[in-house]
Amino acid sequence: MFLDESFPKDTQRVIRERIPLVFAGGTVEYHGPHCAFGCDTLVAEGLLKELAKRKEIMIAPSVHYSPSSYAVGGRESGTVHVAERAFENYVYYIFRSLLYAGFRNIYVVIHHQFEQECEMPMTLCYRMAAKRATMEYLQETLGEGWWGSESYSDYYQQLEGANNPFQWIKVIPTMSTQVQNATGYDHAGEFESSILMALYPHCVDLSRIDDKPHWFTVSAKKANAELGRRMVRLSLDYLEKEIC
Repeated sequence: MFLDESFPKDTQRVIRERIPLVFAGGTVEYHGPHCAFGCDTLVAEGLLKELAKRKEIMIAPSVHYSPSSYAVGGRESGTVHVAERAFENYVYYIFRSLLYAGFRNIYVVIHHQFEQECEMPMTLCYRMAAKRATMEYLQETLGEGWWGSESYSDYYQQLEGANNPFQWIKVIPTMSTQVQNATGYDHAGEFESSILMALYPHCVDLSRIDDKPHWFTVSAKKANAELGRRMVRLSLDYLEKEIC
């Protein structure tokens, strides 16, 4: 089920039944000469589409352009980098719209720079935007002093439940630390090339690795779909439990 292909009656059911609304937080970033620029987006999108075969979710359109940075390749590499402050404001308005629409079970799934679940600038932008949007939504709908009002005297009892507003939007990796440790994680090397190969075979061309040698792509020569399928399976097992 895709948000952009849905009708109001579909979204109303998703909201009413708290079906997860998920979208990929992606990038357009240089991944060596052998991987497509949309690698990070494609991995997250591919996993979400596979997850939809296991459980009911609504997939919202991906966010492609983001703070990629020019750490891997310079401005001439083809990477599209959006400044962090501008990006945070952009996704803030996405979150505001979703909250006002009534969605209360939103997930952003990120594959870019999430090694050992380390929070890099793009992830922090999503988290900050989510908290800003939530705080402002609560104040605008409940009024100033909402938290201190007597109607919220059970606030701490609700923290672990579905009514906790600070759990309405969650930002999670495609691969948990445990999954990464079980398989491996890198940038355009053996592991990322393998998982992309398993999800989108046409987006990896190992014959092009030597077109422009890089230290981080050398291991990609060992990439294979079998490894990729194992990474997909373990990632899906994690996402199935995490997205609920």
